[in-house]
Amino acid sequence: MNQILIGKGEQPVQLLARYGNRHGLIAGATGTGKTISLMVLAEGFSRMGVPVFMADVKGDVAGLAMAGTPNEKIQQRVKEIGIDGYASEANPVLFWDVFGKNGHRVRTTISEIGPNLLGRILEINDTQTGMLEIAFKLADDQGLLLLDLDDLRALLAFVAENRKEISTQYGLVSSQSVAAVQRALLTLQREGGEDLFGEPALELNDLMRTDLNGRGIINILVADQLILRPRLYSSFLLWLLSELFENLPEVGDLEKPKLVFFFDEAHLLFDDAPPMMRQRVEQVVRIIRSKGVGVYFCSQFPDDVPNEILGQLGNRIQHALRAYTPRDQKAVKTAAETFVANPKLNVAEVISQLGVGEALVSTLQEKGVPMPVERTLICPPRCRMGAVTPEERLAVRSRSPLGNKYDSSVNRESAYEILKRRTLERETAEAESDQAQKEKPSEGQGGVNEWLWGTKRRQGMVETMAKQAARTVGSQIGRQILRGVLGVILGESRRR
Repeated sequence: MNQILIGKGEQPVQLLARYGNRHGLIAGATGTGKTISLMVLAEGFSRMGVPVFMADVKGDVAGLAMAGTPNEKIQQRVKEIGIDGYASEANPVLFWDVFGKNGHRVRTTISEIGPNLLGRILEINDTQTGMLEIAFKLADDQGLLLLDLDDLRALLAFVAENRKEISTQYGLVSSQSVAAVQRALLTLQREGGEDLFGEPALELNDLMRTDLNGRGIINILVADQLILRPRLYSSFLLWLLSELFENLPEVGDLEKPKLVFFFDEAHLLFDDAPPMMRQRVEQVVRIIRSKGVGVYFCSQFPDDVPNEILGQLGNRIQHALRAYTPRDQKAVKTAAETFVANPKLNVAEVISQLGVGEALVSTLQEKGVPMPVERTLICPPRCRMGAVTPEERLAVRSRSPLGNKYDSSVNRESAYEILKRRTLERETAEAESDQAQKEKPSEGQGGVNEWLWGTKRRQGMVETMAKQAARTVGSQIGRQILRGVLGVILGESRRR
């Protein structure tokens, strides 16, 4: 199998396997059939042995895991298009979930996601992101692993406590910036974003699997809750795309892609994105095809994707757009201008007339030349066109070979433990020094006052006892980090 039948216009409309890594766009208003087109492509790639990654933001993409139910309408469309060997069937599917509720836990580490994307997730400003870059550099220099949010909190506390020395060596660090990032971390934790960070981290090879029959696994990220945090959603997908870009070897043009990556709700990636972020996306999209990865953006409007990226998307499926508003009219014009003209079609008019399950399609054909746009009746998918039940989802998860690998967290020594140990060692040394000082012969009332209240160079018994009391409280509350250990309140620890 070296092509995917998308549908039929005046002739069958195919997507050729060897141009599947030339990227694509699926666009159209809500309710016009974008999800069906996405399913048809995902099934087609899977049947030709190509793994797929996609997000399920509404819950209906999960139907790929179940066989469809034949009905008269589907049979009529199959006959009209002329699909040979059509039969309802399920696809090999793995469910992933950042929160671990409806799929395997998918995690990355703080170090892997880096300060810039983390700054976007936390929705902090450029100055505060710059402070994060200093903190990450400090962690690298001191050999501190940053795996989860506990590690980052401990590092920020260390930065705050040693702000003057760090500012001298690495650049200005303000206490206000540190405090702002700490507040943002509390917000992220409250909204469940803490679950994204930790180990075991996702291994890319686990997204590029085939089943025993040679079909590509369709990896579905459960995103109905994740999409409520748009920046977390888009930043996570951008991180994943960047990891593929940075870690996969160059392979040139293959007979079929190694992986196809669908980026649903693509406008979230570009909304309010700084120029540096857009440049990064453009670079990834331009070069990642040489690593065998095809990227397909899905969005309501074609102009949701910047022109410099839109020009690299060789395979297009455009569903209906309703030109009710000036925004809609602009989108219609943009869509019409991006297709190779077909003298038999007035694209700008047809876009508004398309019915559900119809689309304007143009794909790359021989020698990578795009075909003239065709008004196309889209094939029905072979899977279920709708959601799955909790019981069905559980059955799919129970058959997964990856449950033992990702469903339990691992907590190895990292920045949190190292910095905590250093602090306790320092406090122990100080306590021993004070004890030795107490054992010296009394030097009168002045010596008693120094012993009680200390001097500028050493702490007194009152301060020592206060710290010991704090440590006692810390041992009683178990998981909560001490309020004095690193000089600031670090917040709650949720280490497992």
